[in-house]
Amino acid sequence: MTLLYILLVIIFFIIIGGLRVVNQYERGVVLTLGRYTGTKNPGLTWILAMLGIQRMLKVDIRVKAVDVPDQEAITKDNISVRINAVIYYKVSDAAKAELEVENFAYAVSQLAQTTMRNTTGEVSLDELLANRDQISNRIQQIIDVASDPWGIKVLNVELKDILLPEDMKRTIAKQAEAERERRAVIIQAEGEVMAAENMAKAARILAESPGALHLRTLQSINDMSSDQSNTVVYLVPVEVLKAFDGFVKKEKS
Repeated sequence: MTLLYILLVIIFFIIIGGLRVVNQYERGVVLTLGRYTGTKNPGLTWILAMLGIQRMLKVDIRVKAVDVPDQEAITKDNISVRINAVIYYKVSDAAKAELEVENFAYAVSQLAQTTMRNTTGEVSLDELLANRDQISNRIQQIIDVASDPWGIKVLNVELKDILLPEDMKRTIAKQAEAERERRAVIIQAEGEVMAAENMAKAARILAESPGALHLRTLQSINDMSSDQSNTVVYLVPVEVLKAFDGFVKKEKS
């Protein structure tokens, strides 16, 4: 009976010692005598932990955000910039993440830094500033393909900041100012062209309509007479003087 009690106690401690709880956001990678033998799903599970026969490595499969620090890079047109980004990824295969790479989080971070520098060197500064989303997608695809053997799925890459040297900032500001001035000159010239076309059109209408020019003259005189501080000098056409001369001759006769 004593041996039976001892055996029951040993079995009890073996069972208790082998119980493991895997959280919903985890997966358990089981190694039996150092060899991978399966992956445990969330919930209460049991392994043969006595004498280290089996051990379980828990892997967090939640989405992780990795802040990639500032990286010094040179664009295709030989301009030095500093860029940083944030990467969102998750473990798609817990076994590969533990068995295929040592410290997958560190590996993903280093891969992201290298990929950012290489991708920046393939584009010009204007492309880097104008097509940030496209470049982010390209970095995401490269990292995703490279990390797939590790059981990592890269969900998104976002470029946060692109820092330029001070002299380059001043150059870009001058270029933007010159572009604004150029557009202002073009707009002003287009406005003058439109005004000239309208004036020419109005002149043709006045010339083609009998009496229109006289009405326009009277309207202009009326506008000037509204301000008493104005001094107006009228140049009377010769035809008007001849008309008055005709009236005078008629009265004399």
